[in-house]
Amino acid sequence: MTATEAKTLSVVVERELPHPPEKIWRALTQPQLIEEWLMKNEFKPAVGHAFSLRADWGTVECKVRTVEPNRTLSYTWDATPLESIVTWTLTPTATGTMLRMEQTGFRQDQPMFYGGAKMGWPKFIDKLEDVLARLG
Repeated sequence: MTATEAKTLSVVVERELPHPPEKIWRALTQPQLIEEWLMKNEFKPAVGHAFSLRADWGTVECKVRTVEPNRTLSYTWDATPLESIVTWTLTPTATGTMLRMEQTGFRQDQPMFYGGAKMGWPKFIDKLEDVLARLG
């Protein structure tokens, strides 16, 4: 571990959801559903695929790093000067799925990005829950 890595911060949001992993996976990987809870995009669940997330405030450049259907999804999150990684983990439970989102790589000199992510991700996941409730 480098000194830079030791000084980075992470944002973690965990929620147990009353839905099977397959349903949550759809909402995490289908572009039209991602747009409903996160941002406009051209996402494809393929390692190496580059895509953008677009909102009124700007664009985030991303690249898919890991795809394990219904289990794990990760991608880079480059909102210059922030370079981070978002990882989604889905773990089946007796009543649904434990969803874990972790965004790593916030430098200590980036409190605005870190604070924004700490406030923003719970709201995005609230919207994700609304999308899941509407899905058949």
